Amino acid sequence: MRRTPCRMLGVVVTGSTKGVGLALAREFLKTGDDSVVICSRNQEQVDKAVKLLLQENPNPISSQGRNRVGGVACDVSKAKDVVNLREYASEFLGHVDIWVNNAGTNAYQFKPLIETGSEDLQEIVETNTLGLMFCMKEAINLMRSQDPGRTGHVFNMDGAGTSGSATPRFAAYGATKRAITQLNKSLQAELAMLEIDNVVLHMLSPGMVTTDLLMAGSDTKIAKFMINALAETPEEVAAYLVPRVRQVVLEGEGGGDGGGEAAEAGAADRLVVLGQKVVGGKSSYIKYLTLPKAFAQIALKAVFGLRNDRWVKE
Repeated sequence: MRRTPCRMLGVVVTGSTKGVGLALAREFLKTGDDSVVICSRNQEQVDKAVKLLLQENPNPISSQGRNRVGGVACDVSKAKDVVNLREYASEFLGHVDIWVNNAGTNAYQFKPLIETGSEDLQEIVETNTLGLMFCMKEAINLMRSQDPGRTGHVFNMDGAGTSGSATPRFAAYGATKRAITQLNKSLQAELAMLEIDNVVLHMLSPGMVTTDLLMAGSDTKIAKFMINALAETPEEVAAYLVPRVRQVVLEGEGGGDGGGEAAEAGAADRLVVLGQKVVGGKSSYIKYLTLPKAFAQIALKAVFGLRNDRWVKE
């Protein structure tokens, strides 16, 4: 896929020292234009990830002569940490065009809710729900105050349970993911009510990804079947999502030229951008794993054994 020459985008990705978050940051940097701020709870892990991203990138310095990657420790469940992240991102990037709320946890446990420790339940809800609220509050306030004519885009990562389907063995996680769609709708209504027209809210769906969180639950027959049938690596998922995120942002500003990255992403048969008109822009839902694709892969595995033992031994 060709990269479209364009202005640099300032990007924040939460929960980004490993897994999908790190892969997203790496993919944004491949454009040669974008600069990225990463974060996680541990500053040592942040520093290690920043160093890695700078070392592996052939263009680690921006056209302004600054590092294209910065990072700061941030526990999204703590309001002060998220305020600090916002301030750091604003200073490091100069402007924030994209804020991806990727941080989330299942406390790396898969068990019935009645057997789950109270501290683990608290961690899941505080990170996935309260943390998301803190991040959206700070992202929106930052973006609304930026240069006139510049639109900011917040992308929230969905997960199992977002559609309202049951999530046995990780009920709390599923409940927090279900809350995202309601929160998005409410904040869209509030943006309209407050006549804030330079911030747009979106959803991202990575599908099933071979992260530590997912693999912690690969201990049952059905879990192994589904992981092998549907899961992909963080790198594969990020390579699909990032060009489409950039497409949404640049086309929203009239920056697309009908060719290059935007045109190719738009032509891809896996691209799903399900949007509804909101004041000041279009809210999009970009999905890596669509239902037809999921059903097809499950059927092919069940009938022909395709992808057997792909990630875990069945």
